[in-house]
Amino acid sequence: MTRSRCVGVLLAGGAARRFSGMPKGLALVDGLRIADRVLAALRGATDRQVVVANDARAPFWFPGMTITRDSEEGLGPLHGLRTALVAAKGDPLIVVAWDMPGVSAVIPTPSVPSSAQPLCAYYAPEALAVCERLLAAGERRAGALHDTLPAVRRLDAAELAPLGDPARLLLSVDTLADLANLGGRLPDGEDAARR
Repeated sequence: MTRSRCVGVLLAGGAARRFSGMPKGLALVDGLRIADRVLAALRGATDRQVVVANDARAPFWFPGMTITRDSEEGLGPLHGLRTALVAAKGDPLIVVAWDMPGVSAVIPTPSVPSSAQPLCAYYAPEALAVCERLLAAGERRAGALHDTLPAVRRLDAAELAPLGDPARLLLSVDTLADLANLGGRLPDGEDAARR
């Protein structure tokens, strides 16, 4: 049986206001950049990988990777999902935000609505049309796509448990305090950012 093609998308964006404006995915956890940890998971689960990033330094951070920019900046995470869906060129995709260091296997959202992670999920190509309708209506929240899709499969804690502690798997490093709680640190200069 042939496995259908699937694209892995690292969403490398956000203003990082609660992270002192620093690029969150470049922070180090256990000596590795968070973004590299996510990319390793995506490489194990997808046929090709793309980075969605608007920062002009992204090619420096991810040499040799395909970098895709939003068609318009500042429209929030839902627009980032749209960019990811377009970059997949009609293939299904697995998207993971670059601030999720615990993702060891790429997984859809858990069944607890408050814990839903629309930036760590699998999307079929048909999600693009729904995403575009939401954006045209002025929506910006990534969760709106999750809430609007006609069929959403959620994994409960029991299904996630073989992959690790669901709280850690889906942890998002939003603040410097979150990073410190993981024993992580910011990189030392631009050379460290490239590791």
